[in-house]
Amino acid sequence: MKNRKPNSLRIRIYGDKTLRKIAKPVTEFTEDIKDFISDLVYTMYEKDGVGLAAPQVGRSLRIFVVDPFWFKEEGKKNPLVLVNPEFKEFKGEIESDEGCLSIPNIFEPVKRAEMVVIEGLNEKGKTVRYEAEDLFSRALQHENDHLDGILFVDKIPKLKRMFLKKKLHDMEIRTDKNGVNIGELPL
Repeated sequence: MKNRKPNSLRIRIYGDKTLRKIAKPVTEFTEDIKDFISDLVYTMYEKDGVGLAAPQVGRSLRIFVVDPFWFKEEGKKNPLVLVNPEFKEFKGEIESDEGCLSIPNIFEPVKRAEMVVIEGLNEKGKTVRYEAEDLFSRALQHENDHLDGILFVDKIPKLKRMFLKKKLHDMEIRTDKNGVNIGELPL
C-alpha cells in the first residue's frame, strides 16, 4: 500500500448539480476509493465540519464521514466512515439548528429523529453498525440526506425558506452551464 498525503477537496455549494443527485453505491474498495475516503476525512477536519458526504465534493458516491465530537474533545479525532449506509431504526423527534459546509452562513432549526440505528461498510469494507443519539444521530441523518440529493434547507418550513431565498439565489448563480458551482463563498 502506498503512503500518500491526503488532499484537500473543494466543497461544492448550493446550486451545484451533484448536491441534488442520488449517489451511486460503491461496488469495489479500490485504491481510488480508499484515497478518496482519506481525502474526505482530511477535508472535513480542514473545513471544521462534523461530517462530509461525497456529493459535497463533487463525487456522486454513497460515502460519508462523520466526527461530531472532535471539536468538543480537545481536538481528539475519531472519524467514522460509512459506505453504502442504510438506516435500520428511527426513534423520537427533536429539533435543533443545523448548518452545512455546502450552504455556508445559514443555520436553521430542523426536525430529525432523536435516535437512529445505521449500518454500512467502513473504509476497509467491513460491516459496521451504530446506534446514535443527539448530535451523532443528527450528523448521520444530515450526511445521509446528501446521498439522496436532500439538503437541510429542504426540511425547513416553506415560509422560513422564503426568507432565505435571496441568500440561496446568490449561491446558485455561481453555478456554470454544466451545473458545477464555480465559486466558493467564504465561510
